[in-house]
Amino acid sequence: MGRRAAAAAVETETGVPFSTLYRWLKTAATVSRADRLAALAPQRKGRTATVECDPRAWDYLLADYLRPEQPCFEECFSRLSDAARENDWSPIPSAKTLKRRIERDVPRSVQVLARKGRHAAAQIFPHQTRDRSIFHAMEAVNADGHRFDVFVRWPDGTVGRPMMTAFQDLYSNMIVAHRLDRSENWTAVRLCLADMVESFGIPDHVVFDNGRHFASKWLTAGAKTRFRFKMRDDEPAGILTALGVQVHFTTPYHGQAKPIERAFRDLCEEIARHPKCAGAYTGNKPTAKPDNYGARAIAFDEFEKLVAAEIARHNAKANRRTAVAKGRSFADVFRESMEAPTSLVRRATEEQRRLFLMAAENVTAHRITGELALGDNRYWAEPLAEIAGRKVIVRFDPQNLMLPIAVYRPDGSFLCEAECIAATGFLDIDAARDHARRKRTYLRSRRELLEMERRLTIDEAAAMLPEPAPMEPISPKVVRMVAGGRTPSNLEVWDGAEAFSAAVRQFQDGAVIPFRKEEGGP
Repeated sequence: MGRRAAAAAVETETGVPFSTLYRWLKTAATVSRADRLAALAPQRKGRTATVECDPRAWDYLLADYLRPEQPCFEECFSRLSDAARENDWSPIPSAKTLKRRIERDVPRSVQVLARKGRHAAAQIFPHQTRDRSIFHAMEAVNADGHRFDVFVRWPDGTVGRPMMTAFQDLYSNMIVAHRLDRSENWTAVRLCLADMVESFGIPDHVVFDNGRHFASKWLTAGAKTRFRFKMRDDEPAGILTALGVQVHFTTPYHGQAKPIERAFRDLCEEIARHPKCAGAYTGNKPTAKPDNYGARAIAFDEFEKLVAAEIARHNAKANRRTAVAKGRSFADVFRESMEAPTSLVRRATEEQRRLFLMAAENVTAHRITGELALGDNRYWAEPLAEIAGRKVIVRFDPQNLMLPIAVYRPDGSFLCEAECIAATGFLDIDAARDHARRKRTYLRSRRELLEMERRLTIDEAAAMLPEPAPMEPISPKVVRMVAGGRTPSNLEVWDGAEAFSAAVRQFQDGAVIPFRKEEGGP
C-alpha cells in the first residue's frame, strides 16, 4: 500500500488522526531505527510555570503552619492575608496554590515532626525486627510494670489501683514471675526476680527500661550501661551484677523494645474486664469511665488469686502465632526448650537466693532468748541464743513473713535461718505439748553438749591447783620514829648533865634522821 492509503487505513482502525500519523512518520524518518521509540514518546511537559510568592510571606506561613498546635491551613492563610496587607507583602498566591507548594516542597516526615512531634515522626521509620529464636528458655528475660485499671481494697482498708511487676521469657513469651504491690518499686522488682530465680534459674541477659526501680543500685550497680543515678567506682556491685547477669537498658515508654508490653495488652482485657472485677473496673482513661465506676472494690486476696489464674491461662493458651510458638502455647514452648539438652540454665545456690530477700539492718536480738521481732512476728533458731542482745542483719520476704528469715552478722557473714514462731490458742493443748516437747529436746541437747565440753568435775579441777607457799615476814631497811611510841615503863630518864650526851649518842647510832637544810633556806 502507498503511504496515503496506509495512513487512511490506520486512521480508520485506531482513530489516530491522519495528520498525527504523518507527523510520527516524519519524526521517525529523522532518527535511526534504534531511537524511534524514544523519539515517538509523548513530549508534553504540562504546565511548568510557578506562581511567585513573597519570601517573607512564605516564611510567615511556614512558621504559623508548622507548629505543635496543628492549626488548620485555612486559618493560617487567613492570618497570612492580614499580615500581607499590614506589611505590604506581594505577590500572594491563592490558598490552594500555597497548600500544593507546602505538600511539594516540605517533606511529609518534616510536617509530621513539626506538627505531631518526635514520637509520631519516629513511627514513619520502619521498625526493627528482632529475632528471638536465637535464644533458649531462660537465656534472656525482659521485665516491666503494669498498673491495672481495677480498684482493689488493700488489707488496711484503703482502695487503690494495684501495680504488677512481671518478668517474661524472651524466647517463649511465657510470663515466668509476677508480684503485686501498691506501686512500682525496686523491692517488688527484687522479690519478683527472686521468684523467677527460685522457680526457673538465673538468666544470662535481662532487659529493663531505665526507670528508677529497675536501675536501682541495689539491683544493677556496676552495670556498664547503667546511665542513671551517680555511678561510683567504689560502690558495691548490685545483685544482678554479682550474679553475672548482663543488664540491657531500653528506651522508656518504647513498647517495641519490650515484648512484655504486648502481653500486658492481653492481660488488661483478660483481667481488668473479668467478670470478677465487675463494678471495680475504672476504664483505661478518664474519659472512658464505665457507668458503674467506683461501684465496688475487689479484695486484694481475691484479686491476687485472679491474676495468678489468668496469667497461668495466658501462658497455656494454644494457637499462638509467634515465630517460635507456631500454633503451640507459650508454656509448651518454654517446657520444650527447658528440657532440651542444649539449654544450659544456671541454678542459684542457697546463699545466692538469699540475696534477693529484703534486708533490714540493726535488728536487736532479745537480750535473754535471742529471738528476733519483725512486725508482729517472732523468729528464733538455736544459734540466736549466742547473740542475745546484739544487733544483726536479717533478710526476709515482706509479703510472706511466715517464711523463715535469713540472719547475718554485722560483718555480712551468714549466721542461720530462723523459723517463725506462730501464735497458738490459749487453750490449745496439742500446741502446748508440742512446745514442751521441743523445749525438752532443746534442753537435753544443751545438756549433752555441756557434758561433751565439761570433761572434769569441779573437785578434779580443784585438786590440780598448787598449794600456796607460806609467806615469810619482811623487815624494812629504814624505820620511822613514832612519837609517843615508848611506854612510861621503858622511858629513859635523862638528867640535866646526861641529856646532851644521850642525844648525841642516839644521833651517832642512826636512830635520829637529821633534817637537811635547803640552800637558800632560813
